[in-house]
Amino acid sequence: MVEIRLTNTRTRTKEVFTPIDPGNVRLYLCGPTVYDRAHLGNARPVLVFDVLVRLLHHVYGTDAVTYVRNFTDVDDKINAEAQRRRAAGAEAPLEALIADRTDETIAWYHADMDALGNLRPNHEPRATAYIAQMIEMTRELIARGHAYAAEGHVLFDVRSFPEYGKLSGRSVDDMIAGARVEVAPFKRDPMDFVLWKPSDDDLPGWESPWGRGRPGWHIECSAMSAALLGPHFDIHGGGIDLQFPHHENEIAQSCCAHPGAGFANVWLHNEMLQVEGRKMSKSLGNFFTVRDLLDRGVPGEVIRFVMLSTHYRRPMDWTEAKAHEAEAVLRRWHGLVAGIEPAPSPAPAVIAALADDLNTAGAIAALHELAARGDAAGLAASARMLGLLLPGMGDWAVAGDDTARLVEALLAARADARKARDFARADAIRDGFAAAGVEVKDTAAGPEWALAAGFDAHALARLAEAQGA
Repeated sequence: MVEIRLTNTRTRTKEVFTPIDPGNVRLYLCGPTVYDRAHLGNARPVLVFDVLVRLLHHVYGTDAVTYVRNFTDVDDKINAEAQRRRAAGAEAPLEALIADRTDETIAWYHADMDALGNLRPNHEPRATAYIAQMIEMTRELIARGHAYAAEGHVLFDVRSFPEYGKLSGRSVDDMIAGARVEVAPFKRDPMDFVLWKPSDDDLPGWESPWGRGRPGWHIECSAMSAALLGPHFDIHGGGIDLQFPHHENEIAQSCCAHPGAGFANVWLHNEMLQVEGRKMSKSLGNFFTVRDLLDRGVPGEVIRFVMLSTHYRRPMDWTEAKAHEAEAVLRRWHGLVAGIEPAPSPAPAVIAALADDLNTAGAIAALHELAARGDAAGLAASARMLGLLLPGMGDWAVAGDDTARLVEALLAARADARKARDFARADAIRDGFAAAGVEVKDTAAGPEWALAAGFDAHALARLAEAQGA
């Protein structure tokens, strides 16, 4: 069996992955808060875990892997958006406005993540469907002396969990000294965090032993993961921005609610995303969503290729140059594998790279070698391990009938111009091809052509009209 090694954030070492039960490998990824479109950075952990799931499917079998990714649909930002809609004239109750917004946003999220070639998880729980489990976990933490009720709130007592801070490598006192924390008069310690908070009539809420209220963010993932994967499972992860406080707090409350269970064995965190060498930020004008790129005509497969070209534990820099290069590579590969039956299994070099801490950059380098050798069957099978060259995903890379007809007509016009020694027209067609993103290579058997990165169908149509082709 393939030996998988993963870098465990909690131990800060690359470890051999040994599942608790090889017949039931379980992993949890913190999903989105569904109040708006997913930005490009939100897509990175999804892509990382998608490759991980594909690898686990290959090694242990599809039916032996359970993948959970949640939707946070209880959140102040969602409430604020619903209240904004009501202030703008919407007459529906607040709960209905919240449901409309979250349903809409989840549909957007699915469409965008699907466009990037990601598999759907086995379970996609919504926080609102697990309120009872959150209340029960909070009640258990109070009973075990790890939480306390105060002024309608319930807070976790961080001093009651000696291992608090192990994931992020900081002591509680260091955290207090180095971070801004919410100071409230009902807190016993500045680092104590909310498990339950009160809701007034203008906010969604549920009845609980501590009054009408709603859960804190951190308890949501602990309750959902326990309900769907059990109190002890294999892998938990997300972006490095979630390491503290979200994942640190999850560990504390989960381990205290289920003493001895251990929670997650392996913690995976991907690094952040940059755009053209700078942090993505609305203030810098370089903030965009996945949908923004898709609407600009950047294929989802190209987005996926660019993001997987950098190891997940390194900052990833999105650039236009990388996108154009990825588009050109994928067009060539799609042309190479067209009509080819994939090999029975991926190339060993690709599996070895992915098994080495999800080295997607190394796996892509192995794909380049397969393409250079002309191993189309091996390339087709191996690329699918990274979610590339999937059936139906490369329609963007293949010329349609109308495009092929225009190119062939223009090639015939160029041949006629050369025969008539009308070199000016032949050169104009040549230059027009280059401007439209059509690569033409003259061979002894006749001209061969392919669509290059940045292919412009409108420019090709204008060229055909100008040349009467």
